Formats: sequence, C-alpha cells, structure tokens
Amino acid sequence: MKIILAPDSFKDSLSAPRVCEAMANGIRRVISNADIVQLPLADGGEGTVQALVVATGGSFKNVEVTGPLGESVNAQYGFLGDGETAVIEMAAASGLEMLPKAKRNPLHTSTVGTGQMIRDALERGMRRIFIGIGGSATTDGGCGMAQALGVRFFNVSNQQIMEPMTGDRMGIVRRIDLSGLHPAVCKSEFRVLCDVANPLLGPDGSARVYGPQKGASPADVEILEQNMTSVFDVIESEIGHDVRHIPGAGAAGGLGAGLMAFLNAKLESGIELILDAIHFYEKSKNADLILTGEGRVDHQTAFGKTIAGVAGAGKALNIPVIVLAGSIGSNIENLYDTGVTSVFAICDESITLEESMNRAAELVANETERVIRFHWIKGEG
Repeated sequence: MKIILAPDSFKDSLSAPRVCEAMANGIRRVISNADIVQLPLADGGEGTVQALVVATGGSFKNVEVTGPLGESVNAQYGFLGDGETAVIEMAAASGLEMLPKAKRNPLHTSTVGTGQMIRDALERGMRRIFIGIGGSATTDGGCGMAQALGVRFFNVSNQQIMEPMTGDRMGIVRRIDLSGLHPAVCKSEFRVLCDVANPLLGPDGSARVYGPQKGASPADVEILEQNMTSVFDVIESEIGHDVRHIPGAGAAGGLGAGLMAFLNAKLESGIELILDAIHFYEKSKNADLILTGEGRVDHQTAFGKTIAGVAGAGKALNIPVIVLAGSIGSNIENLYDTGVTSVFAICDESITLEESMNRAAELVANETERVIRFHWIKGEG
C-alpha cells in the first residue's frame, strides 16, 4: 500500500515534518511494510522554508540581517535540493511575531532584512528564488527590500535617504535611482508565494486592511495610505508601468508590489507553487491514499490553503484524500467539493486545548492508526 503524507504544520504544536513522522508511526502500527512517502507542506506562510527544504533534500542557511526595527537578527532561509533555488520567508527577517505588541507600528518597520536575505542568496549563486510573504510587520511597499538590493531613494532636497526605508519614510521620497540594483537581479527568476488578492491602495489595500493588525492607529493608517500613494507615483513613473492594481500588490504591506516593481517578480498561489516544486503529482502517482491536515479546519480551508491544494491534486489523480485536524469548525462542506474524502479530528471535546497541543504527536498517530485500520479493512473486504 502506497500512502502519501502531505500535511501542513499544526500551528504552535507540530511542524509539518513532525506531523509526517506521527502519521507514519500510526500507519506502521497497522501496515508495517507500507510504502510511505513523506511530503511536508506549507502554503507560503510559516514553515514554507522547512517544508520545501525537507521535501527536496536541500539545506538551510543562517545569515545576520536587519530586523524590522533596525536591530540585528539571525534569519534562516533554504536551498532546495536542485542546488539552484533558494526559498525565503520574509517573516524570518521582517515578521510581526518578532516584535512585542508594544513595539508594533508599520510607520517604523522595514523590509531591509528581507532584501538582505535575497542579496545573500543571489551572491551565493541562486538564480531562482521563492519568497513567502506571509506574516509581515511592515507597510513599506518593499522599499526597504529594494534599498538592500541597491536601489537608492532621494528626498525633496535630492539627498539620498540612508536610513532604512519605512512606512513613514515612504512619504519623503521624491526620486529613485535603479542604477545600483544588484546585477544578478536581471539574471534571476523571483516567484512570490501569495494567496491574497488585495490591491496596493484603497479600502481593500495594504494600509487599510492590514495596517491595524500591525499596530497602526486610524491616523497612522491614513498616513500610510498617503505615503504609499506618493512613493508608488515615483516608482511607477521610473519603471514605466503600473503595479498598484495587480491582485496581490497589497500583500505584506505592499511588498507584493515592491517585488513586482523592482525584481519583476511573479505572484503565484503558494500551495500550487510548492506542489510543483516538490513534484507532488509525480510522486503521488499510483498511491492508494493521501493523508493531509493542519491545526484547524474551517469554512476558509477550501480557499487556497494547503489542504485545498492537496485535495485538488488527489481529485485529479483519483486518489482518496483524508484530512486530520486539531479542531474542526463549522460549515466545512465546501471542502468535499475540492476533493477531500473525509475529515477527522485528532481529539474530542473532553481534552483541553493545552493538553491536545502537548500531546499532538501522540494524537495524530492514534487517529492515523484508526483511519488506516478502517481504510485497510475496507480495501481488503
């Protein structure tokens, strides 16, 4: 029996590779000689680097970069097994979770560290770079990222802005100079894992939708909106085309727009890019079953998340897809249209959240065993 294990992480509890291990333990209690293929996944957010590196037999790289408030931080990114592709999570250098709540304010945070990770990968010879842009602390339009890669920004007095570009400093930019952009940029491919469709500006844009989540007050939001409009007037005039209206431009505080404007990056579905990168369809051919899962399944799971991507692949390959979840919300019926066969919770209401998180590996293994026993007996019968 060939079984594909393709879970996302169980947030704050188990990484995707550890979920795979727990699932594999449950399977081997029933079928000791099962052909188990472990493909830990993510959809562009937290865990993307680890999932892709593990699934492709790659390696990790640590680099000292500038954090969201200008502090020095140690950030990890990865090289895939092909030796040509780097994968970066912007949250490792510019993430919201790096800051205590009292220090969160997108007027003062920067994506410089994200640009430094990209620069490091370029200088190590990587010419294909995947960038996950979930979890940002920033609303700087990717200007800090561009600054780290050699783009120069000038104020009204035609003086170069030497400090890291932030949401606040966007408003003083009057001219940019692209001549110092890292020479490897034009020789490289940048693919952005992005599952939101927000434009850069307006009521659905980066400042108004996501600014408050990053610590911006109502007054701050209006400043960010004005500054973002101002700086992209300058940027789009220089590059000669509009990026502000492209779906996803507003992702990660406008980093989506900045990556498109400065690096000619392509914004793509996170899970679809990852499934392609790890050759999911090829590795899943002739499988009898696919097991996937994540910490919580609810009515949003069907829209662009890991489980929906795996379910779609299973449907295309005519392979049953079973979902294991830490908890199950209401109105999940739309999941069955994506290709999911059934959904199982790893625990019941008699257990506390804290206990379920502490025992997550055990609970995943136990529920996997129950699923396999049912599936195996049904298949044998």
